[in-house]
Amino acid sequence: MPSTARIGAALVAAIIGLVTALVVAPPASAQEDYRRGPDPTLESVSAPSGTFATDEVDVQPGHGFNGGKIYYPTDTSLGTWGAVAVVPGYTAKWDDEGAWMGHWIASFGFVVIGIDTNSPQDWDDARGDQLLAALDYLTQDSPVADRVDPDRLGVMGHSMGGGGAVNAATKRPDLQAAVPFAPASFSQDLSGVQVPTLVMGAEDDGVITPGDLDRLYASLPAGTPGAYVQLAGGGHGFPTYGNTDVTRLTIPWLKIFIDNDTRYTQFLCPEMADPSGISRYENTCPYDPLA
Repeated sequence: MPSTARIGAALVAAIIGLVTALVVAPPASAQEDYRRGPDPTLESVSAPSGTFATDEVDVQPGHGFNGGKIYYPTDTSLGTWGAVAVVPGYTAKWDDEGAWMGHWIASFGFVVIGIDTNSPQDWDDARGDQLLAALDYLTQDSPVADRVDPDRLGVMGHSMGGGGAVNAATKRPDLQAAVPFAPASFSQDLSGVQVPTLVMGAEDDGVITPGDLDRLYASLPAGTPGAYVQLAGGGHGFPTYGNTDVTRLTIPWLKIFIDNDTRYTQFLCPEMADPSGISRYENTCPYDPLA
């Protein structure tokens, strides 16, 4: 009987331990470091491309959005990649406004899907829905679905597309990162956002003004990792061309929160490593994606 009692006690302890582990253990994506590429430098995050060769594939209209293009690293030796869906601004086409960043982001170790909207006049909430539809297509039905980690996803967008990124982050809190550029977020604020969010604007933007973004960023909940970057120039169109002030901040944000790569926190915390071209910077440092 004593032996039976000991076995029973051990079994109960094992069950309790298993249940405790299941309850308290964060998801794998929050525990693991998915670092890709060599140790970063200021020069590397400002470069027009990263270290990975890339390719692209067209996406036909359907799937909840109006088609677009996927960009992806060709390396298959490192497992799956994190991914980002990107949408352009009001009345804009992906090829005209956002395509420059497709291969650029992919070359740093991400799969990118850039989309066109069902209507050029779609509002921010519709663009948010289409960003999420693009991520679902990318991870489930696209030709590169087997290259994408469905647990490490982000959204980006410019102007009305930036408002779409805010909307998508509000609707899907398990995203890892959001980067709204000069977001026209007319039908919402950041108060419901739990996704780490980098808001970027320009001091001389007369469309989405610094005051607009001040109010938007002020609504970010205290517990949500965030940053607000105001460029010294560039106007409303600052993210529509190869702007290194954009690239050297966006890549670290995606790396930190999608890849859990803490090597990149040095560029944003405790202050910006290179403040040139920046007129204002606010942050919620420290950033600890592995916490």
